[in-house]
Amino acid sequence: MRNSRENNRKNNNTKNQLFTKKYKSCPFSSKNSPKIDYKNVKLLEKYISEKGKIMPSRISFVSTSKQRLLSKAIKKARTLALISHVGKIR
Repeated sequence: MRNSRENNRKNNNTKNQLFTKKYKSCPFSSKNSPKIDYKNVKLLEKYISEKGKIMPSRISFVSTSKQRLLSKAIKKARTLALISHVGKIR
């Protein structure tokens, strides 16, 4: 009797796990990740939308501390005219 209850619980847990959210890790937190630098324009352009806005961390999966560093690097690159303020021109 007890074993059948435990088996039912295990089966219910596997059914619930089919629709769980998968969390992505921060792309800058791993060991061999690139450093956030204002001179690395190719890296910074990945985190800028087509309209020229900085992508939010909920879309880019960047942690909050790294998102602050990333936004500061993008803003610094914009003031030095390495990246355009407007965005990509068609």
